[in-house]
Amino acid sequence: MPELKQTLGYEYLQSTKFDRQSLFTLRKSQVDPAPLMKVYRDVPRISFPQEASSNRDLQGLLSKRRSRRDYSEHSIDLQDLGFLLWSCQGITEQRGRLYLRTAPSAGGLYPIETYLAVNKVNGISPGLYHLNVRDFVLEQLVEGDFSSNLEQACLGQKFMAQSAVSLIWSAVLRRNMAKYGHRGLRYIFMDAGHICQNLLLAVESLGLAGCPVAAFFDEELNSMFGLSGEEESVIYSAAVGISK
Repeated sequence: MPELKQTLGYEYLQSTKFDRQSLFTLRKSQVDPAPLMKVYRDVPRISFPQEASSNRDLQGLLSKRRSRRDYSEHSIDLQDLGFLLWSCQGITEQRGRLYLRTAPSAGGLYPIETYLAVNKVNGISPGLYHLNVRDFVLEQLVEGDFSSNLEQACLGQKFMAQSAVSLIWSAVLRRNMAKYGHRGLRYIFMDAGHICQNLLLAVESLGLAGCPVAAFFDEELNSMFGLSGEEESVIYSAAVGISK
């Protein structure tokens, strides 16, 4: 198995990062669009019963989930933030050296790390934080208002600065790719998707608003949180707040 920097996954991640110099000058791939949905015609079709699911709570959350970007000036509670983070990455079982969590991960390796840009959370100072999953505590990296920095790093999307808190997920590439090699990047992205969907459903359950974000200047976010961009790099984020 080649060293990390020689894997196809590593090459792909580095080659698809956004930066200010190339974002608007890169020649987009000329890929024709596909239909929004696939339908097989002239085959047997089976309809589902009309009765509602027995799990109405989950059905309601799934039905209401939408990406919402319009946030008020109100703060969210630290207890609610704790629930959101537990929903993303809370430990539910230990098996040997592995700590299984609320979201699945290929091989139980959990290469995703969770960082936070806190703007308006009761009981906690604005600043940049890291979630220590094992002890389930927030580690303060630096105190201060980084809302404007976050907005600019996320291609000027204003709602990132208006959020109560934004979660930024990075991948520790070697944690996964040492086992899965070239294919490991697929699993890393899957992990991030599982985690974010857990967050969004938890957001709905609290009556909050959230929006996933993948448009950002990678190295600017990496720099904000002191990440190398090589061994560990941001891959996804989400804003959370209270709807206006």
